[in-house]
Amino acid sequence: MYSLQAEASFDAAHFLAGHPGKCRNLHGHRWRVRAEVQAPSLNAAGPERGMLLDFAGLKQCLKELAARFDHTFIYEEGSLQPATVAALQAEGFALASVPFRPTAEELARWFYQALQQQGVQPAQVWVYETPKNCAAYYETPQEAADAQL
Repeated sequence: MYSLQAEASFDAAHFLAGHPGKCRNLHGHRWRVRAEVQAPSLNAAGPERGMLLDFAGLKQCLKELAARFDHTFIYEEGSLQPATVAALQAEGFALASVPFRPTAEELARWFYQALQQQGVQPAQVWVYETPKNCAAYYETPQEAADAQL
C-alpha cells in the first residue's frame, strides 16, 4: 500500500454554542489540515508514472479549501442572533457560516467530503486545533459503499 500526505493551514476564530467550558467563548486557532491518500499501486504510465498522484494537485485542493476559512469567524448556522451576524457583517468581518458545530471533528469530515467533491479520494483527514491536538475523519469501506448509492 502506498500513501502520501499533504497539509494546509488557516487562521480562524470559532466558538461552540452551548459548550459548558471555555470553548463557548469566541477564540481562535492556527488550524492545520492534513490529508492522506492511499492506493495499492502507483500509476504505471503518463506524467504521473511511478506516483500515487502529484503532490501539487493535492496541495492545491487543500490550499483552496483552507482559504475558504482563512481569517474568518466560523460559526454554526443559527448559533448567533441575526442582529449579531448583521452587526459583524456591517463591521466588515469575514464570516463563514457552516451547517454543523465547528469542531475539529466536524471540520475533518467537511474537508474529507470537500476533497471527494474535488475528485480526490482521501483515506483520512486530520484537523489540528493546536500543534498537539487533532481530530480525524475517515470512512469505513461500508460507509464509502453506502455513500455511492
